[in-house]
Amino acid sequence: ENANANMEGAISALGKDKIVGVYSANDGMAGGIITALKAAGIADIPVTGQDAELSGVQRIVTGEQYMSVYKPYPQEADVAAEMAVALAQGKSLDSIAKDKVDSPTTKAIPSVLVPVVSLTKDNIKDTVIKDGIYTVNEICAGKYKSACDKIGLN
Repeated sequence: ENANANMEGAISALGKDKIVGVYSANDGMAGGIITALKAAGIADIPVTGQDAELSGVQRIVTGEQYMSVYKPYPQEADVAAEMAVALAQGKSLDSIAKDKVDSPTTKAIPSVLVPVVSLTKDNIKDTVIKDGIYTVNEICAGKYKSACDKIGLN
């Protein structure tokens, strides 16, 4: 709802012809943004999201959303579990966490940086389906079936 209202405000402030794309923090917000764009009669501009939520993947299939930032959740989960066990056992993270990151309050935090993927209609099979996040049947349910057929996702 907030993303929709904020986008409506941006459209009013900027004008329809000044918007060439929208970078959104996540797929849920992208959905609200897309709703506002449609209501204003704005189409065919890229809208991005993050998290590869099912609704975001379905909007990618239909062409409403251009892409989502997909973080390979199985890989993240495995590393997080390995780090949690090591910490619970009082072990160092040095052998697991080869990277270091800074936060606003702490420097050199042991980390594992998992590469992210730009999820588009061209790589749905090689990402969220291959990783077992969703099945074709889940993505292509109901009104999404014909859009899935058009992009060869069946």
